[in-house]
Amino acid sequence: MFQDALRNIVNKADGGIAAIVMDSNGIALDSYTVDGATFDINTIGIEFGVVLGDVKRAAKSLDAGDAHEIAIGTGRLVTIVRMLNDQYYLALAMSPDGNIGKGRYLMRTQAPGLIAQL
Repeated sequence: MFQDALRNIVNKADGGIAAIVMDSNGIALDSYTVDGATFDINTIGIEFGVVLGDVKRAAKSLDAGDAHEIAIGTGRLVTIVRMLNDQYYLALAMSPDGNIGKGRYLMRTQAPGLIAQL
């Protein structure tokens, strides 16, 4: 359903590994992973989706406005999670030396098309 957009994001983001569209309950709607990836994008999406929920609650309690995006960097992986709407989000896993800015840009520009398909 979302394969073309997810493949586009991963392949055009230098260092892209995988992308997924998930709902707030941790159910994957679609995902794309490059061959040879050592990470499971479903698990990444679920775990960091929980973090996104915490960030959203914190932003609301601080009266800072809605949280739209978070990025989590570790020694072996950078994951960007972007809200598509109140129920769905897009996650992109990248290598730490990848072009994070380009990954964020691709997620932002692909988001309207993904939202239209929901």
